[in-house]
Amino acid sequence: MANIKSAKKRVLVSRVRAERNKSIRSEAKTYVKKLEAAIASGDKAAAAEALKTATGVLEKATSKGVYHKNTTSRKISRMSKAVNAME
Repeated sequence: MANIKSAKKRVLVSRVRAERNKSIRSEAKTYVKKLEAAIASGDKAAAAEALKTATGVLEKATSKGVYHKNTTSRKISRMSKAVNAME
């Protein structure tokens, strides 16, 4: 354990941020799974709506610093491609 006051604070702050990041990342994964389920069901309207929601959640996570912007762009691109490929 840290002995210096500033080091103790860093430990606490990093713990809080890790929990927040975990929560945001978990929420993003949930919406991506909902999108994948909509794509698997074959309902293009539901998939398009799920894509809109998942895109927003991922972009919000990126703005909070949870994901790198290129990671988010890649995920959104792949999801959009999957929805557009539906009949």
